[in-house]
Amino acid sequence: MDRISLDGAKWRKSSASGDNGQCVEVATNIPGVIAVRDSKNPQVPALIFTPGEWQAFLRGVNPGEFDV
Repeated sequence: MDRISLDGAKWRKSSASGDNGQCVEVATNIPGVIAVRDSKNPQVPALIFTPGEWQAFLRGVNPGEFDV
């Protein structure tokens, strides 16, 4: 797999996130890539998803498919 540069990534977190530092950040402005990282460890490599993978994840999260 080719290395993907995230130098221009615009990271954002949910407006529902608190200030406790336990959030994930998402960058959706890199063409063909959705990048996800830990807000308290931004130096750790981000997880990279295709738009299709990300949409499948969101379809599961919204109705609570992953709730424990």
